[in-house]
Amino acid sequence: MNSLSLILIVVAVVGTLAGIFVGWILRKKTAEDKMQSAEKIVKQKLEDAERQVASRKKEAIVEAKEELFKAKQQFESETKERRVEIQTLEKRLTQREEHVDKRADLLDQKEKDNKNRENELLQKDQLIKEKDDKLNRMFEEERVKLERISGLTTENAKKMLLEMLEKQAHSDAAVIIKRIEDEAKEEAEKRAKKIVSLSIQRCAIDHTVESTVSVVPLPNEEMKGRVIGREGRNIRALEAATGIDVIVDDTPEAVVLSGFDMVRREIARISLERLISDGRIHPTRIEEVVERVKSEVDDKIKETGERTVMDMGLSGIHPELVRLIGRLKYRTSYGQNILQHSIEVANLAGMIAGELGLDSVMFKRAGLLHDIGKAVDHEIEGTHPQIGADLVKKYKESPRVISAVGDHHGDDQLRTIDAIIVQAADSISGARPGARRESLETYIKRLEKLENIAESFTGVKNSFAMQAGREIRIMVEYTEINDAQALQLAKDIAKRIEEEVEYPGQVKVTVISEMSGL
Repeated sequence: MNSLSLILIVVAVVGTLAGIFVGWILRKKTAEDKMQSAEKIVKQKLEDAERQVASRKKEAIVEAKEELFKAKQQFESETKERRVEIQTLEKRLTQREEHVDKRADLLDQKEKDNKNRENELLQKDQLIKEKDDKLNRMFEEERVKLERISGLTTENAKKMLLEMLEKQAHSDAAVIIKRIEDEAKEEAEKRAKKIVSLSIQRCAIDHTVESTVSVVPLPNEEMKGRVIGREGRNIRALEAATGIDVIVDDTPEAVVLSGFDMVRREIARISLERLISDGRIHPTRIEEVVERVKSEVDDKIKETGERTVMDMGLSGIHPELVRLIGRLKYRTSYGQNILQHSIEVANLAGMIAGELGLDSVMFKRAGLLHDIGKAVDHEIEGTHPQIGADLVKKYKESPRVISAVGDHHGDDQLRTIDAIIVQAADSISGARPGARRESLETYIKRLEKLENIAESFTGVKNSFAMQAGREIRIMVEYTEINDAQALQLAKDIAKRIEEEVEYPGQVKVTVISEMSGL
C-alpha cells in the first residue's frame, strides 16, 4: 500500500515535471514564433519607413529643384530688367555728356565772340570818347562866344530859362489838372447818379411824420371827469405810472397825451383806451393795466425787431440788438421814424454796395444798425454813433460793422469805405423831401453860414446859397483870381464847409469869374 502510493507519487511528480518541461518547450517555441513574427513586422515597418523616406526625399528634391528653377528664372528676369535699365541710363548719360560737350563748345564760342565784341566795344568807346572830347571843346567855344555876344553868364541864362519853364509848367499843370478833374468829376457824377438812382428806385419805404403828442378819443364828455377822477387822483396815477403828461382841456371828446418818449406815450395811450373801454378807472386798476400793457409793448418791441431782421434777410444778430431795433419804432429824428429810416438806409447801403461789387449783406447789416445808439441815447451819455459803436462791439458784431456804425457821421478822419457808403445811404434817406422836419430859422442860418464862409476868402465879391443850401455860387474878380486860383479857391471853400457846416447830402461849390468892362 505504501509502495503503491509512493509509486503513484513518483509517477505524479514525474508527470508534473514532464508537463512542465513540455510546457516550457511549447512556450519557448511560441515565444520564438512571436519574436520572429515581431521581427518580420518591425522589418516590414522599417522597409515601409525607408520607402516613405525615400519617396519624401525624392519629392523634396523635386520641390527644391522647382523652387531653385523659379528663383533662377526670377533672378534672370530681374537681372535682365536691371540690365535694360542700366543700358537706358548709360544711353541717357551718353546723351547728357554729348549735350554738355555741345554746351561747352557753345560757351567757348560765345566767350570768344564776347572777347571779340569787347575789343570792338573798347575801340568804339575810344572813338566816342574822342568825339565827346571834341564836342565838349566845341560846346565850350560856342558858350564863350554866346556869353560874349549876349552879355550873360551861363548861370544867369540858366536861371532865366528855368524861371520861364517854371511859369509855363505851372500854367500847363493848372490846365491839365483842371481838365483831369473835370473829366473825373463828370465820370464820377455819372457813375454816382446811376448807382444812387438805381438804389432809390428799388427802395420805396413809406414815411410819416411823428409828433410828441397822442390823442385818445372819448365816447362822450362825461368820460373826461372819470379820467380825471376825484380830486384828480386818476389822472395823477396815470401820469405817475406812465411818466406821460395827460392833458384834459377843451378839446371835445378827446384827451391829449404829451411826452417825448414814444414808448411811454404808446403805453399810456393803450392803457387809457383799455381803461375807457372797460369803464373801471381807479388808481389800483390803472396800475394793473399799465403794468400789463408795458409787458405787451415789450413783447411787441421784440416782435417788431425780430420781424424787421427776418424781413431784411439777416441772421446772427444778438437778441438784445434785435430788441433795440424794435425799440427804434418808437424813436424819431426831425420827425422821421428811426426804424423806417434804418430799414431804408439798410436797403440803400446794400444796393449801393451791390452796384460796387461789395458785400451787400454786410452793408445792409451796418445800415440797419447805424442808428442803434438812438434807442438808448436818452439813457446813456454820448453821441449816438459812439453809443451805437459800443453796443455793436459789446454784442460781437464784425469790425467793419463797428467802424461803419461809429463813423457814419464822419467824425473820424481815417474814413473807411464801409462808413462812407453807410453815410451816403443815411444822407439820401434823410434828405428826401418830406422825410424830416426843419425849422425855417435853422434853414436860414445854414444858408447864411455858407455865404459867410465863402465871403471870408480874399478875392470873393459876392456869394449866393441856392437850391436849399445844396449849391453856393461865388463871384470873383478876374483881375484878382485867375482860373487856376479859382480852382484852388473852390477846393478851400469846400474844405471849410465840410469842417464847419452840418448838412445832409452834398454842397456844390461854383466859382464864377467876372471880367469888368466887357
